[in-house]
Amino acid sequence: MPDPTLPQHAQIDWDDQGRPHSRQYDDVYFSTTEGSLETQYVFIEGNRLRQRFAELPADGCLVIGETGFGTGMNFYCAWQLFAEQATAGARLHFVSVEKYPLSHADLSRAVKLWPELAAYWQPLLDQYVAVHPGFQQFSFDGGRVTLTLLIGDVLEQLPLLDARIDAWFLDGFAPAKNPDMWTPELFAQLARLSHAGTSIGTFTTTGWVRRSLIEAGFSMKKVPGLGTKWEVMHGHYGGQPAVTATAPWYARPTATGGPRQALVIGAGLAGSASAASLATRGWQVTVLERHAAPAQEASGNPQGVLYLKLSAHGTALSQMIVAGFGYTRRYLERMQRGRDWDACGVLQLAFDEKEAVRQAKLAGAFDSSLLRPLSQLEAEQVAGVSLASGGLFYPQGGWVHPPVLCAAQLQHPRIEVKVHQEVLELRQVDGLWQAWAGARLLATAPVVVLAGAADVRAFAPCAELPLKRIRGQITRLPATAESRSLSTVVCAEGYVAPVRDDEHTLGASFDFHSDDLTPTVAEHQGNLELLEEISTDLGQRLQLATLDPALLHGRAAFRCTSPDYLPIVGPVADAHAFNEAYAMLRKDARQLPAVDCPWLDGLYVNTGHGSRGLITAPLSGELLAAWISGEPLPVPRSVAEACHPNRFALRALIRGKA
Repeated sequence: MPDPTLPQHAQIDWDDQGRPHSRQYDDVYFSTTEGSLETQYVFIEGNRLRQRFAELPADGCLVIGETGFGTGMNFYCAWQLFAEQATAGARLHFVSVEKYPLSHADLSRAVKLWPELAAYWQPLLDQYVAVHPGFQQFSFDGGRVTLTLLIGDVLEQLPLLDARIDAWFLDGFAPAKNPDMWTPELFAQLARLSHAGTSIGTFTTTGWVRRSLIEAGFSMKKVPGLGTKWEVMHGHYGGQPAVTATAPWYARPTATGGPRQALVIGAGLAGSASAASLATRGWQVTVLERHAAPAQEASGNPQGVLYLKLSAHGTALSQMIVAGFGYTRRYLERMQRGRDWDACGVLQLAFDEKEAVRQAKLAGAFDSSLLRPLSQLEAEQVAGVSLASGGLFYPQGGWVHPPVLCAAQLQHPRIEVKVHQEVLELRQVDGLWQAWAGARLLATAPVVVLAGAADVRAFAPCAELPLKRIRGQITRLPATAESRSLSTVVCAEGYVAPVRDDEHTLGASFDFHSDDLTPTVAEHQGNLELLEEISTDLGQRLQLATLDPALLHGRAAFRCTSPDYLPIVGPVADAHAFNEAYAMLRKDARQLPAVDCPWLDGLYVNTGHGSRGLITAPLSGELLAAWISGEPLPVPRSVAEACHPNRFALRALIRGKA
């Protein structure tokens, strides 16, 4: 996790020419006189991007890797050229590492020096929220351009990246100003992520940098520089392909051949996100939904909370939550605030001593822009009502109307939603998956994504996934003039949200045993008791004493969760063949057998999001599409493996239970 003693954002001074100057590195970000011309010469021309963009096929994707995002100049120039040269359907994926990202205010000030690039920096400014340490993914131009920022030290972030880089922009501050970056460890990572066709460009011609790149497998050449820069370097990777220690059960399946067509079964948050992420990559997607409309089960609640339940210990779940939170928040920026969602913040009360201790640890582990502790008085000022205690405030959190989010994701010309289509069986015939409802064939495609929460177990390949359903009931409370003062989501054992459509959403119950989705009076009463624990003041404002629980409205749905609370996202293997292929792990779990995983080609799953679906499902759609399309993973490789469906079969083998 990030070191809280370090400033998260770049510390910027501005010189008399309007250029940003880094206090951390005592250097300017770019030249005022040459500016974008330097980028064009060193990185665009040095990597032959004009020609390579023009030659991309309609389903091609060129991946650029960069060390040092800075103000984003290189990204804007690359995107501009891509927009001019690439054929429709081609994609650009730009991966950049930045230890000290600029604040929104500083970035906004810097980019205004280049009004001619406004079409490219303005979309970034519009989405530049929740940029916290770790992997942060952005999507532009209808998904045609992806930016993945790795926020943190380059030597900590690049080893986590699973990608195949086609061109490197080796930027960052000069070796004399930032010697900790320009190291053999960095060059080894560049080589690991490169292939025979990977090119590289850099401003620096420092001798030891050139020699180290050559030792790492790059052929480097000095060429005349631009303006006051005498020389720069270009080159390409000519070393051996990197041999990774990826376990075969987590290796990427071979890309599915045939048409770029996919079936997604289920149109809740996970299914909608999966369909959207594939469609933006050029796939024709058919979504099969058994109900009369999308988002009819757990994704149908009137208000869901962007709630970050984190760990101070840097767990895979915490990394997934921080990355997913950022991705969802950026997506929401394009929707109607106040109606579809609201960034009103989320306040988690320190309702007992154990929770207070947990919150104190979190406050020491995360930057204050993500969360900050509030006293009781401060919390009451933020919430607008009297509270039982202070707590942790997540200023960028809030609530979302999930059905509108699902609808937005499904509103794509390459997505067809078919309702009243309940898939009862999957069959694989001649490389295609067939979805059947009894004797009726519903649809076929080479790729299928199972996104039906716990019901994915109805299909034989997923029958052994350890998913559990937890019934939850929310209560809808009519707003009063006095209750409208509630200005943030407040959570304790339950939660209450500010007004939407003249109602507050209150919830939610937890029932591990009931399969009945009929709302009960007892659970309405339980939710009211949860509200009293949050704020007796708000209860009075809502006139709870006058309400009859038997007359309250609400809805119940099933959360679907896994034993480790991580979602289950990725390719599916043949369970029986898996146990046979890796039977030796029963005796020695340390083995890494050279046996290919017996994948069920083209079958994927996206489920197990529990009560965090608003945060984890949209990013999981991107993770799934990256698995399928062979693109850079949007999370650290270790996090992708922690979410992988094979983790359960692997644990069962090691423990002798399979």
